[in-house]
Amino acid sequence: MSHLRNGLIPLVLGAGLLLSLPAGRSPSASRRATPAAADSLDDGPHVFWQDGKRPIVFYLCGGAFSAARLSPRDTVAFTGRCADSTTEYRVPTRAPTPERDTWVGVPRILALSDVHGEYGAMVAFLERAGVVDAAGHWAWRDGHLVVVGDVVDRGNRVTECLWFLYRLEREAARAGGRVHLVLGNHEVMVMRDDLRYVNERYTNGIVRYSGIRYQDLFGPDMELGRWLRSKPLVLKLNDIVFVHGGLAPELATRGLGIGKLNAIARASIDLSSAALTFSDVPRLLFGSTGPLWYRGYIQGLNDQYAATTAEELDAVRRFYGASTIVVGHTDIGQVMRLRDGRVFGIDVSLETLGTFQGLLWENGVFSLVTGTGAVQPFN
Repeated sequence: MSHLRNGLIPLVLGAGLLLSLPAGRSPSASRRATPAAADSLDDGPHVFWQDGKRPIVFYLCGGAFSAARLSPRDTVAFTGRCADSTTEYRVPTRAPTPERDTWVGVPRILALSDVHGEYGAMVAFLERAGVVDAAGHWAWRDGHLVVVGDVVDRGNRVTECLWFLYRLEREAARAGGRVHLVLGNHEVMVMRDDLRYVNERYTNGIVRYSGIRYQDLFGPDMELGRWLRSKPLVLKLNDIVFVHGGLAPELATRGLGIGKLNAIARASIDLSSAALTFSDVPRLLFGSTGPLWYRGYIQGLNDQYAATTAEELDAVRRFYGASTIVVGHTDIGQVMRLRDGRVFGIDVSLETLGTFQGLLWENGVFSLVTGTGAVQPFN
C-alpha cells in the first residue's frame, strides 16, 4: 500500500465598524478556510465569552477591527467575515470538558508535530496522506490523528491552524475517528504570557488594532483558549504514549500517572508566577524536565540533565504501560525510529524538507508517511 487513503446582533465600535450576517442566512457545512494574503495582518475569528455566556466574535480585516455579538444558543453558528468568508464556524455554548487521555482499540494512528502556524503545509500533508479530502474535510474514517503539540508561535497562520483542527475534531468524531491535540510548550507559553516566539503578524496586527493582548486571545474566556485548556499534556492510544517533549524518569518515580499528571497541569495552567514558583508538582510539569520541555530521549541538556539511560527509559515505559513513546519538540530532520524502536521522534525540519512528515501506526506496524503521502515501513 503506497498511501494511507482507504441571527447576529451587530456590535458597533468607535469608528462605526460592525460585523454581521445577512438576515435569514443559515449555516451550511463548514468549508476549508481561505487564508489571508501572505503579507496581510488580517486575523480572526476570535470568540470572547463575555460573562461566560454571551459570545462576541471579532476580527482584524482590511486594517479595521470589527466585532459583533452573537445570539447565544446551544451551538453558535456564524460565517467568516474576512478572507474566510466561505467558512462556517460552529461553536458550542458549553465549555469543552477535559479530553479523554487514554484509549484502547484504536485501529490506526497518524501523528505529526510542531506545525508552528504553517497552515498550508499542514493541510497539504494531511490531504496527501488521505486524512482530509481536497476541501479539507475529514476522510480517514475511524483513524485517529494526533498532533503532538506546538501548533502555535513562529508561523503566521496560527489562528487558521487552530480553527482547522477545531472543526476537524468534530468531523472526525462524527465519522467514528478522532483528532487529538496534545499540548506543547508553545501552547502553554502563549497561555502563560511568554510571547518570545509570536509572529509579528499578530503583534503588529490584531494586538495593535484591538488593544487586546496576545495572550488574552487564548485566555480562559476565549473559545480557542478554553478549547486548548481541555487538551492533555500526555495521551495514550493503545500502548503508545504521545507527549510533546518526553517523560522524564522523575515523573514515574513520583507516581505521576497520565490521568493525575493531566489533571494537575489543567488545574495549574493559569496559576500566577508566584503560585507556580511555590507549587511543587506544577513547577515540575511546566519546567525543563516536565513533559513539555524534556529532551532526554534524544539528548542531554547542558548541566541540567543527562540523556535518558536505557534502564531509565524502560522504567518509564513500564510505569506508563507503554511499548513506545512518540515525541516532538526536538527537530531531528525527519521522522526517526530511536532507542531500538522504543521512541519515535517526529519533529521534522519543514525548512529543509519543504513538507511535513508523519508517523503511521497500523496493524502493529510503524511507518514513515512522507510529504507525498507515501508509506515506508520502518524495519
